[in-house]
Amino acid sequence: MKSVFAAALASVSLLAFLSAARADELSAASRIDAVTVFPDGALVTRLADIAIPAGSHQVLVRNLPQGVDPASIRVEGSADQKLTIGSAELRRTPVDSRPDSAALAKLRDLRAELDGVNGRIDAAEMQKRTIERFSIATPEASAKEGKPVDVSQWKAVWTAVGEGVAEVNAQLSALRLKAAALDAEIKALEAATQRARPNLAPQLDVTIAVDAEANAKAALKISYRVRNARWTPIYDARLTTGGAGTKPAIEFVRRASVSQTTGEEWTDASLTLSTTRVAGGVAAPEMGALVANFYEPPIAYGRAAGAPMSAAPPPSPAAQAMEQAARPKVSADMARRAEEQEAVADASTFSAEYRAPSRATVARDGAAKTVRLASRNVEPELQVKAAPALDTTAYLTAKFVNADDAPLLPGEVQLHRDGVFVGKARIGLTASGDQVDLGFGADDRVKIERNPVRKRENDPVWYNSSRYQMSDYRTTVVNLHAQPIRVTIVDRIPVSENTAIVVEQLRETTTPTEKQVGDKRGVMAWSWDMQPNEKKEVRVAYRMKWPADRDVRLFAQGGR
Repeated sequence: MKSVFAAALASVSLLAFLSAARADELSAASRIDAVTVFPDGALVTRLADIAIPAGSHQVLVRNLPQGVDPASIRVEGSADQKLTIGSAELRRTPVDSRPDSAALAKLRDLRAELDGVNGRIDAAEMQKRTIERFSIATPEASAKEGKPVDVSQWKAVWTAVGEGVAEVNAQLSALRLKAAALDAEIKALEAATQRARPNLAPQLDVTIAVDAEANAKAALKISYRVRNARWTPIYDARLTTGGAGTKPAIEFVRRASVSQTTGEEWTDASLTLSTTRVAGGVAAPEMGALVANFYEPPIAYGRAAGAPMSAAPPPSPAAQAMEQAARPKVSADMARRAEEQEAVADASTFSAEYRAPSRATVARDGAAKTVRLASRNVEPELQVKAAPALDTTAYLTAKFVNADDAPLLPGEVQLHRDGVFVGKARIGLTASGDQVDLGFGADDRVKIERNPVRKRENDPVWYNSSRYQMSDYRTTVVNLHAQPIRVTIVDRIPVSENTAIVVEQLRETTTPTEKQVGDKRGVMAWSWDMQPNEKKEVRVAYRMKWPADRDVRLFAQGGR
C-alpha cells in the first residue's frame, strides 16, 4: 500500500513539474514594425506585447526567417514593472511533415470514383461500336432463318439503330462531363495539398530569458539582420532647356527600388534606407612586403632523360598579385504635377539614411517597391558635345554639382528633356561636391560635318626604308539655335607605345582648348560659346612613320 501511495505521489510531482516547466515558457505574438534596408541586406525590428507573471520565464517568439544571422539578434524592452532581460537564443524546431490524412482519404475516394466512371465510359463506347457495326451490315446478315429482312421492315430497323445510338451518346456525354468534373476536383485537391505541405526546413524561433519582480506588461523589441534584401538607387532628371530670358533647370529626383526574398512579408513597416554596406569589408587589407628575385626553376628529381619540359613556369604569387592589380575592373511640365512625399534624409560624415515618409509593405517574392527619397532643383551648365570622328551627331549635355550631403550611388537615370522622355543613362558613384555629367539626346540645331582634307601614304621601294601616312581632317560646326550655346568638339591623333612608330602632330592642327582630355593620351577638345548662325572649323592633322617591313594597327583604349 505504501509503495502504491509513493508511486502516485511521484506521478503527481512529475506532472506538477512538467506543468510548471510549460508555464515558464511564454509565447509572444510579434509583428514587423521597422526595417532598415542596406544595399546588401536588412535589419528587421519586431515588436511583441506580452503579459509576464512574476518570476523567471522564457519568452518564445516564433517564425523568424531562415536567413537570419544568429549573432545579430538583439532584444530590448520596457515594462510597467522592473524587468530584467537575459540571453536570447535561436532555436530550430523540426516541423511536422506528415501529410493530411483526411485529404489523402478524399483523394483515394475521388480516384476510385473516377476509375468507375471511366469503366462505364468504356462499356458505353463498346455498345456504340456494336450498334454501328449492326447498322452497316447487309440485309442478309440480319436475315432470320436465312431469309432477308423484308423491305417494309427496314424503317423499323433504322429507327431502332438511331434510337440506340442516341441513347448511348446521351450516356457518354453525361459520363464524360462527370469524369471531367472529378478530374478537375482531383487536380485542385492535389494542388491544395501541395501548397499546404509544410516546408521541411526547421522552424526558427527565438527564446528570451526574462525575470519580472511582479506581474508586468512588457513591450519587447527584437531586431536581427537578414540577407536576400536590397535597395538600388533610381534617378529622374527632368531638364527644362529654357529660352530667351529663361535659364535652364533640372529637377533631379532620387528614388529607391526596394526588394526582398527573405521569406517574411514586411507588412505596414517603417522603412529606412541606408547607404552603408554591411556585407563588405570593414578594414583595409594588411599588405606585406613585395620581394623581387630571380626565378629558379625547380630541380626535377627522377625525371627520365629526354622527357619533355613544361613550356613556361607558373607565375609566382607576387607576379599573380601584380597582374591582378593591373587588370582593369570590369566593371517640361505643361500642367501642375501632383506632389510626391519624400523621405527624410539623415546624412553623417560616412553614410546617409533616408526614412520613408509613410509606412509601406514589401512582399517577400522579390517584387520591387519604389520609394521617393529626395529631390533638388539645380541650374546646370548646358553645352553641345560631339566626337565627329565617331559620330557627327551633336548631343546636348548638362553638368551640375552634387550639392547634397549624401553621395549619389551608382544607378540608372531616367532622362526627360522639356517634358519628353529621351532615354536612360547610368551614373557612377558621385561624392558630395563632385560634378555630374548627363546627356539629354541629340541636338538637331547644331550641324556638324567632318571631311578629309588630304590623306597620303608612300610606297617604299628601298630595303630598310620607312613608310609614312599623313592624315588631315576638317570638322565644320554651325549653330542654328536662336540663342548662344557652348559647343565642345572632341577628336584625337594616334599615340605610339613603340619607339619604331613615330607620330607627329602637324602645324595645320587647330590649337585645342584642352590638350588632353582627362587621362586619355592623344584625345583633345575644342570649346567655344557660339552665337546664332555662327560657324567654326577644327582641323586635325598628323603624320605617322614606321618601318616598311612592319604592319601598324590602330586600336582604341578607354572608349571607342
